Amino acid sequence: MRVSLPDLEAMEAFGKRIAERLVPGDVVALSGTLGTGKTTLARAIISALGHVGEVPSPTYTIIETYDDTQVPLVHADFYRLEDPAEVEEIGLDDYREGAALLAEWPDNAGGFAHEAGCLWIALEKVGEGREAVVTPGTSWQSRWP
Repeated sequence: MRVSLPDLEAMEAFGKRIAERLVPGDVVALSGTLGTGKTTLARAIISALGHVGEVPSPTYTIIETYDDTQVPLVHADFYRLEDPAEVEEIGLDDYREGAALLAEWPDNAGGFAHEAGCLWIALEKVGEGREAVVTPGTSWQSRWP
């Protein structure tokens, strides 16, 4: 499924659609090249889940957690990982317990497409806007329009 995201308002509406369907245990895997809007979409989802305030990019911290959202959330940016085994070193499984995961650069962490609760979103630049190619995992198929 392809979703046109011509502007920031469309990105925010798309983030809200995802947030409305998100449950603990889910993974929203955000892939795409630099500048395609992964962090922008993550911020839209976090905001739609009720977080008020700054949403820093986890590029350097790798993991940011949000316990004040409707669904507990882990926002991770795996850009700096050099080996998927590093996710064990940072304790990702401990963070994920009872929470949903927003994963930027998911391939650097070994990918999550094999998980039933994975909503894979590949973002691409299209003119001045973006386009999302959405691939829902099995548990998302009944929730995703």
